[in-house]
Amino acid sequence: MAQAEQLVTVFGLPAHPLLVHAVVVLLPLASVCAIGLAVRATWRRKYGWPALILTALAVGAVPLAQQAGEQLRDRLASVPNPLIKQHADIGTELLPYAIGFLVAVVVLLVAGRLADRERAADAEPAGDGGQTTTTIPRTWRRIALLVSVLVVAAAVATTVQVVRIGDSGSRAVWTGVGG
Repeated sequence: MAQAEQLVTVFGLPAHPLLVHAVVVLLPLASVCAIGLAVRATWRRKYGWPALILTALAVGAVPLAQQAGEQLRDRLASVPNPLIKQHADIGTELLPYAIGFLVAVVVLLVAGRLADRERAADAEPAGDGGQTTTTIPRTWRRIALLVSVLVVAAAVATTVQVVRIGDSGSRAVWTGVGG
């Protein structure tokens, strides 16, 4: 139990501010990339995997920052600052947003791939010289469009949440400092 009470540090600094910067940089960057994938199918085909890896890294940084933040909050429990509690409360809300965003990106890549197959099948000439036309259902293309809208909404919501949390954290640290 003594191990859990120790504050995780990096070069003598609490790990929370350092890990927070990973979240603050990676999640909005992943959001911008995901929005690009959602609006441009060619980008999705070309950059889908790197964007997914970036998104997964960003989401993975969230619980690390939260855990380090909880340790720092516990360490600062003797400091009477209600803004720290408010920041911690808002901070716990980020992980569901981030996971939902990651799931939306995965679904976009899968639905987009299936939509590409539909599109390719629709573009193939008919086997009897073009006389008979077959209609390929546009189910996955419609799903990909719907998921694209969902990805944009999830990206914006996640980024807004990151900004809200960052603002509350900076207010908790800097309120009353300076002149």
